[in-house]
Amino acid sequence: MTESLEKVRQHYDDVADIYDNRYNRNRGRFYYAHIAGQVMDCIPPSSRILDLGCGTGLFLNAYERRGGSGVGLDLSRGMVLRAQSRCRKSEVTMGNAEVLPFRDGSFDAVTSLLAFSYVRRPDQMLSEACRVLRPGGVIAICTLGRNLFTSGLPAIYSMAEAMKVRRIGMGSFGERYYDDSEMQDLLESAGFDEVQVRRCSFAHLNLADPFFGIARKIEPFVEERVPRLAYNLLARGVKQDGI
Repeated sequence: MTESLEKVRQHYDDVADIYDNRYNRNRGRFYYAHIAGQVMDCIPPSSRILDLGCGTGLFLNAYERRGGSGVGLDLSRGMVLRAQSRCRKSEVTMGNAEVLPFRDGSFDAVTSLLAFSYVRRPDQMLSEACRVLRPGGVIAICTLGRNLFTSGLPAIYSMAEAMKVRRIGMGSFGERYYDDSEMQDLLESAGFDEVQVRRCSFAHLNLADPFFGIARKIEPFVEERVPRLAYNLLARGVKQDGI
């Protein structure tokens, strides 16, 4: 494991006990449910999925409630332990998304929510995801995109790390934020067809009240008419036959 990934692993071990406070309560619940729903709509129901960077198993557990199951993979032991206690129909294990310990064609879909920015070799990760998908299988990734709002985040996160702020994602991890064309190229180069990339999520959980409530009301308009203002990228592709 590289030094940067080890730093990510250690951070999420340290904050595993407060992860659900961020994404499963109050504003965080609305934010996470919105992006999780967007990813859920991209994949087949009641199938077998691989969730990369599964965290505490929030998405995998939601997929189980829809009749599916699968495998969750995460760098952090702290996250994995919590996901294992939450996900009753699925297996959760530690691992690196760039080197997947699964056979070719093992899954109907590969998902990843809010973890792709940490990947050091995105081409390798996507190639591995394509390998473990069956022909016609789907990949769906939601990641923080590059725009006006996110351009200053690395500096803010570095300051937070220096101040020893104990919050999810607050640290200098060398994250990468992608634009639409970069994600399109990455998926197509890895062997995915029918690639679609769009922006989603304007009501970010870091917005204070009453701005979060206002953002929720206008979120559908922003996503449809002014997508550049949305924070996240949603990328979907289908594995080509014969790969």
